[in-house]
Amino acid sequence: MIKSNKTGLLTFAERCKNILASNWIGSLNTIKADAKGSKESIHTSKVMYMIRKGRPYIWVPEKDLHNVNTIIDERGSFAVARPFPGPLAYLFKSLEKLPPRVALTGDMIRLKSEKAQDAVERLTETMLSEQKAIEGFGSTVSNILKSSNLKCTSRSQHLKEFLEGNGEHVMYKFDVRSSTFIDSRGGMHEVDTGDFSTSKADSLTPFSAALIDGINQSNARRRALMLFCLVYFNANAKDAYILSVDRKGFDLLGKVPSLAVNVESGQYEWKDFRLTLKNEATDLGAFCQQLMEMEEEVVKRISSYSGLG
Repeated sequence: MIKSNKTGLLTFAERCKNILASNWIGSLNTIKADAKGSKESIHTSKVMYMIRKGRPYIWVPEKDLHNVNTIIDERGSFAVARPFPGPLAYLFKSLEKLPPRVALTGDMIRLKSEKAQDAVERLTETMLSEQKAIEGFGSTVSNILKSSNLKCTSRSQHLKEFLEGNGEHVMYKFDVRSSTFIDSRGGMHEVDTGDFSTSKADSLTPFSAALIDGINQSNARRRALMLFCLVYFNANAKDAYILSVDRKGFDLLGKVPSLAVNVESGQYEWKDFRLTLKNEATDLGAFCQQLMEMEEEVVKRISSYSGLG
């Protein structure tokens, strides 16, 4: 039996770490500087990054103004959104909805070439192990990921292409001083520094963008999501998407009949739902296995209701 209550939520620190581990690109802000020092105006650009020991390591293009700014003032801020691949991007835009994100403040520490090379080598090893892990999980995982556009959603693929590119970059370690989790409604939740430091990302987060897209691009799995809404929340969804995955469960967005006052019958609204797994998923394979079992369970229950079981 799958739980359908709001227990089993990750802490804000864990959500921050999961977001950082699931993405590969973020927005870096540094204070513009000239010969007279900081002017308090901000320079912003998109940059690639990796996570090592829970801390961002950021690549800044050699000609980017960040490299000048950080010589005068090391302070910076870094914002990363939870990946929203494929159909979610269009849905969020139509709803004027932003994905949850993490905002960090800290210091940009420029790495010497040998330390930067060491970080890249460790990343390469990690990507190889992640690829082997996917292959090792077999059909349970491949049946779900086959619907995903891996060229767009694979974190490893993006980083691999970046590392094989010809652009010159400077690598920085981002020493975090504060972290904030920002939910999809814009609510800001400050994270304790100690909690952020000790929390770890789930093992399935490097694959989460591909996993989410694989589910949302499959009509059969989308229909299963709608059945989840009906069976576990008594909500007759017209459509549904999965928003996020983690070791404890996943978040859904279901298109259900509106209960708002003064709204005509037949009108729909998008509503958030949280489903908690019976057992925490220790890896990608365990998550996919429980999802498939859950799909089978709701089909049986619907058949039973209809007198067909």
